[in-house]
Amino acid sequence: MRPLVGALQCGLLLFAVFLLSATASASPVWSLSYTGALSTPQSVVEATFTLTTLDTLTFQTWGFGGGTNAAGSVISPGGFDPLIALFSGSGPTATIVTDGSGDVLADSDNLSNPPFSPVGNCPPAGTVTIGTGTGSALCGDDYMQAVNLAPGIYTLVLSTADYIPNAVNPGAPSYFTIGDGFTDFSGPATGFGSGSSVPYQTCNFTSNQPDGVCIDPDANYAVDIVSTQADLTTTPEPGALSLLGAGLAGLAAFKQFKKRRMSPNR
Repeated sequence: MRPLVGALQCGLLLFAVFLLSATASASPVWSLSYTGALSTPQSVVEATFTLTTLDTLTFQTWGFGGGTNAAGSVISPGGFDPLIALFSGSGPTATIVTDGSGDVLADSDNLSNPPFSPVGNCPPAGTVTIGTGTGSALCGDDYMQAVNLAPGIYTLVLSTADYIPNAVNPGAPSYFTIGDGFTDFSGPATGFGSGSSVPYQTCNFTSNQPDGVCIDPDANYAVDIVSTQADLTTTPEPGALSLLGAGLAGLAAFKQFKKRRMSPNR
């Protein structure tokens, strides 16, 4: 039985070392690209990353109008109208980042938050025409820069433009963190023809179309975090850390089991 015991112990140890290496070997990169789909209009993407040196970061979305992201992937148009906001730290206690004038770093096309919003990413992202004849090409994608951002852990929050973090509201100074919640303006699509609830509906209001003309985009998103140097790292994947813990725990338990088996009989 001893060869089998040694092989199992060695295998568990190698497995734990492999997982530890996988989680710790992430080297700094120039950019981070995130794509996916929200499960509901009230879902939120929290992209947590570490900035290792003082740098200027650029944040830009691609899901609404499409384009080619920093990873070189072609993003198809047709996604929802997004909002992005930058927080310092991670989790519910992460606090909204502001510039030297106290302006919060948040951007969407329905926010009045100069100089960060509304600022579009079109081009290079594409525009989407809403309405016919008198319709107009709208830029729903966001562009935001954080200049001379200090090293540390940050979280970029992405949501629909109608699901707004309370921390970005300049009229509510008591709100600072992700944990302060969100205000939802994505109610049923009444007054726009069908009157039914359309989860990610985006509407255009003009002098020729005062009642609004709407499109029904999907739940897809795409967002980039781009630095001027290779100084971005992501936090370790929770799944990998859990597996690492399981592997180490299994190894420790196996050692205890072996110790009991090898001790003299009483």
